[in-house]
Amino acid sequence: MSKITGLRCTSCKRVYSPDSGLFTCPVCGPYKGTLEVLYDYDAIGKKFNRKNWIVPELPGHYRYIKLLPFEDTKLIPPLWVGYTPLIKSEFFEKKYHIKGLYLKDDTREPTLSYKDRASSIAAIKAKEANANGIIVASTGNAASSMAGFGASIGMPVYVLAPRSIPEGKLLQLLLFNAKVILIDGNYDTSFDLSLKVAEKTGLYLRSTAVNPYLSEGKKTAAFEIAEQLEYNIPSYVFVPVGDGCIIESVYKGFKELKELGFIEKIPHMVGVQGEKSAPLLRAYENNTDEIEFIENPETVADSINVGVPRDGVKALKSVKESNGFFIGVSDEEILEAISELAKYTGIFTEPAAGAAFAGFKKAIKENRIPHDATCVILLTGNGLKDPRAIKRIAKKDVPIVAKDDLDSIVDLIRF
Repeated sequence: MSKITGLRCTSCKRVYSPDSGLFTCPVCGPYKGTLEVLYDYDAIGKKFNRKNWIVPELPGHYRYIKLLPFEDTKLIPPLWVGYTPLIKSEFFEKKYHIKGLYLKDDTREPTLSYKDRASSIAAIKAKEANANGIIVASTGNAASSMAGFGASIGMPVYVLAPRSIPEGKLLQLLLFNAKVILIDGNYDTSFDLSLKVAEKTGLYLRSTAVNPYLSEGKKTAAFEIAEQLEYNIPSYVFVPVGDGCIIESVYKGFKELKELGFIEKIPHMVGVQGEKSAPLLRAYENNTDEIEFIENPETVADSINVGVPRDGVKALKSVKESNGFFIGVSDEEILEAISELAKYTGIFTEPAAGAAFAGFKKAIKENRIPHDATCVILLTGNGLKDPRAIKRIAKKDVPIVAKDDLDSIVDLIRF
């Protein structure tokens, strides 16, 4: 593939051929040796500018095919992915005294989560590889996403998930006809098993933390934000962080735009973690590149409930290089953020997406963001994904029971 020039190790910077078949650096290992897809930026920059590099006739985020790891548009799955709305919230701008506040609404992706951006690329690469199926480990979103895309292209998907998987995500998996195997253990247990299963069976591995091509799908939100803001790049981008795949991918997207000369600056990347599931926050606060794992992480946001962040090296690097920061939020702050988003924007998010907004609110409260800044918050999943968590909020708002009588109902209405 001519436009891809190599796969570069995050740690040692060795560059491997894209034909090597490698997913991670054999020298640095699967954790520190995650690879980054490199393109011929000089050739792309000479041939295109920010006005003509997009292919608008392609659906969704495939419009950015010049910086995506495939050529054959016939491989594009039928599900629309990406190019989601970037919603300006004047209400929150006034409430939090901020110059600009935008919500990137990925709650409306085809399987209702940001993970569809990666799964769309996994579907393409699996077809390129003539794979017999796809294996994925997940707390729910990546699995249900991959299952949906597998169904759309007629490829079987095998899922390893903790038994604690939220009901909404499990129902999606079953309806998409995925082969679901529930594991007695947490996400980290499922992840380790998925790597071994992929090696033994030859199934295509759908793991953004290991498979470098999947980050290429997740980075497209950066391209969309730039295009939707007419290349007036925001000051800060808030991202929920578990494995770290989304934040490193979005940072890579902005970095590539700058490399090509399409933008002049990169936003400060802000990673938001649950307070009791925050190994990257700890490393950031301790000013170290050594990430201490958490054996039993806890947060209501199951999508970011990760004690061993598989893409942690890249994520930490992305935050530091962009002069961003990490911030931790409590379960109570997450649930309150979900409620506030729903009541004042009409967007219903799952806890991980609520965590991103909670992180923004906390950063404002702690004066970590100037009031003349412009912020984008990634809303990465729909609230229907995790009804168990949402019930904790809904208990506070009970419906009114009334008699079947017009006057009684009118009396209950207060303007």
